[in-house]
Order: sequence, then C-alpha cells, then structure tokens
Amino acid sequence: MNENFKNSTYKFFLFLALNASAQQISKNAIGVRIGDNDGFGGELSYQHYLKENNRLEFDLGFRNSKNVDAFKLVGLYQWVHKLDGNFNWFVGAGAGIGSYNTPGNDGFFALVAGDLGIEYNFHIPLIMSLDIRPELGLNNEYSDDLDLDIALGIRYQF
Repeated sequence: MNENFKNSTYKFFLFLALNASAQQISKNAIGVRIGDNDGFGGELSYQHYLKENNRLEFDLGFRNSKNVDAFKLVGLYQWVHKLDGNFNWFVGAGAGIGSYNTPGNDGFFALVAGDLGIEYNFHIPLIMSLDIRPELGLNNEYSDDLDLDIALGIRYQF
C-alpha cells in the first residue's frame, strides 16, 4: 500500500469517528420541567449552548406540598453526550437559591445539585427529557438533607 492511501484512509476513519460522537445541541431551548420533590412542582426552564457538548441550564420553579410552599432558582453546567440516534444523555452540577413558606416559619435556603438524564431530539424543534436531580439543601430550618427531584422536561429549541 502506498503512503498516500494509508494517510487518506486514516483521515477518513478519524473523520467518521469524530462525527459519530458529535451531537447537535441547540443554541437555546425554553420550556417546562415538571417533577416531584416533596410535593408537585413545575419549573420554567432555559438551556443555553456554550460549546461542542456543554450547555447551561437555568430553572425557576415552584414546589407545593401540604406543609411547604417554595420557590427556587437553580443553575446547572451540563455535559451532553450522544447515546443513539436522536437520544443524548447528560450529566451536570450546579447550585441554587430559594425561599420557603411553612405554617410556622418563612425563610431562604441555598442548595447544591447534580443532574443525570436522558433526552430525545425530535425532528421538529422540540426536545423531551427525563432526569433525576439530587439536591442537597444548605438550610437547617427547611432543607438540610438530600432530596431527589425526578422530572420530565419539554423544551422548544431555537
């Protein structure tokens, strides 16, 4: 085999490997994230593309249970990886702040969070995700333990 053919073959397979692992992350996505963490809650959700497989996600949410009402804002840095076809999986970490109202007390809290999920990119500008977000509260009066927030997200991509 001549040297040019070997180099061309090598470059071709390298190109295929790089393109096979690449995925499309939309520049922006906005929608809702609906889940359950100590009461039913919904969040307005916004995702912003940073680079190749990274994005930021911001969620502004409300939680309601029989003993507690809470608002929170969470920001996450996420790594997105192609799984198969239009499926991606993602992992992330971040933090948030919020306020709560209980029958005996009102106040503010902070949290740190992780994120692990799977998403499907439809052929229309819609993305659907299912994720689990462990949140560690940093306030002794309201949330000083680990909560698991499981949610379904639906976002419009633009």
